[in-house]
Amino acid sequence: MVKAIRVHEPGSAEVLRYEDIELPPPGEGQVQIRHRAIGLNFIDIYRRTGAYPADYPFIPGHEGAGEVVAVGSGVKTFKAGDRVAYVGPLGGYSAARNIPASDLLHLPKSLTFTQGAVAMLKGLTAQYLLRRTFRVKEGHRVLIHAGAGGTGQLLCQWANALGARVIATVGSPEKVEIARKAGARDVILYNEENFVERVRDITHGKLCDVVYDGVGRATFPASLDCLRPMGMFVSFGSASGPIDAFDIGLLTLKGSLYVTRPSLFTYIAKRKDYEAMAEDLFHAIKRGHVTIEEPQAFPLAQARAVHEALESRRTAGAIVLVP
Repeated sequence: MVKAIRVHEPGSAEVLRYEDIELPPPGEGQVQIRHRAIGLNFIDIYRRTGAYPADYPFIPGHEGAGEVVAVGSGVKTFKAGDRVAYVGPLGGYSAARNIPASDLLHLPKSLTFTQGAVAMLKGLTAQYLLRRTFRVKEGHRVLIHAGAGGTGQLLCQWANALGARVIATVGSPEKVEIARKAGARDVILYNEENFVERVRDITHGKLCDVVYDGVGRATFPASLDCLRPMGMFVSFGSASGPIDAFDIGLLTLKGSLYVTRPSLFTYIAKRKDYEAMAEDLFHAIKRGHVTIEEPQAFPLAQARAVHEALESRRTAGAIVLVP
């Protein structure tokens, strides 16, 4: 028996139950790992509320790091004692789990388990957004919403290292310095300032090449007015709620814009892409372009309270749960 958080029906944080579960030996192609840290992300809230469907009951969590305990038949790339990390299928909020070997990566010795548990989903998200969805280059003007969040800080750091002019929005005065320290040259309090007007002022009317938006409803469609003609709006999350359906003709009126709604899981669906993206991320960390700060850590048993804090935007930076 191992401890885990399970969800039996969609709802508020109250539906998160701390329970004992049976854990069988790993099956063919599987690896059993003991979690040392579990990444907590907004996608976990989407799963809990039913915004992203799942079969009930389920264990939330798509990201973690730990040690290999046992391997199933056919597994050649991992052995007991290996340090590993992953972003993959549901099941993270548990003391231990079985997971396909194809979802695991070897964790570099330079990263702690807690760093590894937050480097995967947020780090690989930053990687595909900046390096694949829209390839940021020197001189680009980039707007990053929620620049003080876990993913936002990584985006600010990496975009700045790539030579972009980084503009970030944040939701409170306390988060201004966080985003600035992460690499944003200009920071906008979007709850107090008109961020479209501020972007126009900052860029002297040239606007941005790309907008990265993990906020959703609260920043759309105003974000489109921050883009130069033929710029790209990248919606990768909906912390304030999903973006409602809109007339596609709006993109023509605002300058022949591009809009995309990518998902990390599409980008890492092929093992070779997963490995290449992780290699690029680990290389960026080694070069100092991206810094994985030690995250805030909370006991797994307190998942309910941490969900409530994240959902109400009372957190800054990355968070892990520790069994």
